[in-house]
This record gives sequence, structure tokens and C-alpha cells, in this order.
Amino acid sequence: MFVGPNCATAFGDYVAGSNHVLPTGGTARFSSALGVEDFVKRSSLIHYSAKGLREARPHVDALARVEGLQGHGAAAEVRLSERGHPS
Repeated sequence: MFVGPNCATAFGDYVAGSNHVLPTGGTARFSSALGVEDFVKRSSLIHYSAKGLREARPHVDALARVEGLQGHGAAAEVRLSERGHPS
């Protein structure tokens, strides 16, 4: 959005740092202008201590059971037993 009498569109297009590539076809209701973050791959890094695994285990089991994905619960059990930390 260009706000105020000193904010000409050309400044936004060329020097202000905003991007004028906007969503089309009515998608501006739920989408934003194209930005640098659209070209960057993001990754999550997750680390658990053995204690953290033991403490999270009951939650994993409960969610896996509710979703019918007992293999997820079994994977947590295997991970703990491989680390020498039986549940």
C-alpha cells in the first residue's frame, strides 16, 4: 500500500523495496505479494535430549493411537530403546 502524498508507485516499483507482483484472480483475499521468502527453502531443525524423548513419548503414543498410526508410537519406542533408554 502506498500511503501519503509523497509515495508514488514508481518509488515502490524501483527503490522502496516493496514488490509490485501481486496476486491475481481474487487471490489477494488470502495471499500476499511475491517476496524474497517465496524463493527461499526453509527447513526445521529439531533436537531432543534422551530426557526430552522420554517426556514426549506418552504424548506421541496418545496422538498416534488417536490417529490410528501405531507405527509412529512404535518408532518412538525403537528410538528410545536404540539409545539405551527403555520407556
